Amino acid sequence: MDLNKEVQSLWNQNAAFWDDRMGEGNAFQRMLVGPSSERLLQLRPGELVLEIACGNGVFARRMAQLGANVVATDFSEVFIERARQRTTERADRIEYRVVDAADEGQLLALGEGRFDAVVCNMAIMDMTTIEPLALAVPRLLKPGGRLVFSLTHPCFNNIGIKRIIEEEDREGEIVTTYALKVTQYANLTPAKGLGIIGQPVPQYYFDRPLNVILSAFFCAGLVMDGIEEPAFGEESQPERPFSWLNFKEIPPVLVVRMRSVSQQ
Repeated sequence: MDLNKEVQSLWNQNAAFWDDRMGEGNAFQRMLVGPSSERLLQLRPGELVLEIACGNGVFARRMAQLGANVVATDFSEVFIERARQRTTERADRIEYRVVDAADEGQLLALGEGRFDAVVCNMAIMDMTTIEPLALAVPRLLKPGGRLVFSLTHPCFNNIGIKRIIEEEDREGEIVTTYALKVTQYANLTPAKGLGIIGQPVPQYYFDRPLNVILSAFFCAGLVMDGIEEPAFGEESQPERPFSWLNFKEIPPVLVVRMRSVSQQ
């Protein structure tokens, strides 16, 4: 609980900076997370969606634009206030709430069997524990509902990985290769790092192996029926050599859709 409060404090310190930098979506959101999440969600007008860890509300506003009604939650009061300030259109379709996704009781208080879909974008690796969310989701969803979540790719984008650039003269042609060096995966421990260069304080990362993440939801009675691993394309314009926009063959994001076993 003490660690969770520290994580919450760090995000409150970073939230204004993130909001200023993110605006209505950075490259990750515009090119990878948003499009993949939309494809897997398959939203229909009038559906009610619960968003976990909404940040400054960029995806909540997009879902409202697509015709959904959204309950958008985050445990950072600063993020929720910033999200409200940015929501100048379709405000009647979005309800912002301060909710801690590490607290099953707070999640269930939003209404059992109420939601057509639950979405959680780029936050699972920031959570001290994911079991409360996994256990709550099946109870929050209506029959036939679905969960879609995205996160930094557990296999290719975690604190145990280093990005590498190699240059060679290949038969008279200078060739640059972008690769990864994996030094740790199975037993990662919480560590601090930068989500955006220049943010006020480092944030915690709780990187977990793929089997640990998926098993938490499998054990809660969910099955996976959709998956995407988006990567940046040739149109990407990187700002620095080690930007993920240069690593076009390696997906930095994983996006998953799940449903209850009883709904299959």
